[in-house]
Amino acid sequence: MAGSASRARRGTLTAPVRVHVRLGAGLATAAGSRRLSVALPEEASVEMLLAELGRMEPELADGLDSALPVVRGTHADRDQRLSDGDDVALLIPVAGGAPAAAEPERRSQWQ
Repeated sequence: MAGSASRARRGTLTAPVRVHVRLGAGLATAAGSRRLSVALPEEASVEMLLAELGRMEPELADGLDSALPVVRGTHADRDQRLSDGDDVALLIPVAGGAPAAAEPERRSQWQ
């Protein structure tokens, strides 16, 4: 017992960080699932999660570069550390929308 505690203090044993991932529509279609569970090493970051997802699910790799990570309900930077049990949503930005509004027609004033 003392030996394992000593190894844990020296860093030879690491507790995995289990993260629950919710995939946005495009990523979910590519993965064939809306939710994934990923085990990462202690001190894992969002960037490490994305790399592991790309390794686990190669069909996601292209979409992960543009994914917007949301950790515990807040937009996250890729260097943000993750904690055991975190919920991470990966959203795909939507482009496009309505065309630019045309300038309104100006009328001359009443005379």
